[in-house]
Amino acid sequence: MTRSLTLDDIVDNAAYEDERDEFRTRIIALKKRRRIGVGEFVTLVFENRETMRFQIQEMARVERMDSDAAIEGELAVYNKLIPEPGSLSATLFIELTSDEDLRSWLPKLVGIEKSIELRLSDGTVIVDIPEADHEAQLTREEITASVHYIGFVLTESEVEAFAAGPVELAVNHSEYQASVTLGGETTADLLADLRADG
Repeated sequence: MTRSLTLDDIVDNAAYEDERDEFRTRIIALKKRRRIGVGEFVTLVFENRETMRFQIQEMARVERMDSDAAIEGELAVYNKLIPEPGSLSATLFIELTSDEDLRSWLPKLVGIEKSIELRLSDGTVIVDIPEADHEAQLTREEITASVHYIGFVLTESEVEAFAAGPVELAVNHSEYQASVTLGGETTADLLADLRADG
């Protein structure tokens, strides 16, 4: 069963205003469990159907989209970031705030979007796959972007190893090496993405 969003899932802006506060509170709590800092300034937010619905609703609100065609355009972009069973999807942020740091680090971190690993307890290492359309837009030979969209694809046995835990999320780049062990709430959320009942 596909998890993709359709026009029926996106309410018009007037209806969204009525639900926005409650929905936003829910998404903030959801993203808190799914936001993982790895090292000094790399953060990943694992996306799912709800985080992408929120993104589309917010885009429609801010840009005052009121046509089906405009919403369909957003659905085409963001549905690619909703993980299907057996996969995970994440937004990778390089969280640097000063111009000096950006000028220093972004050229050094070229290729970071292909350097994220899930390390399972059985020794399996799953390397991420950049989202193809975004990679084509964002990738440069001399400098990287501060935001990337990536995914992981796991086999059934890898999903079971993920469930058995612990799972480490790592950046394995020549200029940036860091890792963190996923907490219980995060692991449970991501298992729901990986399994058909998510």
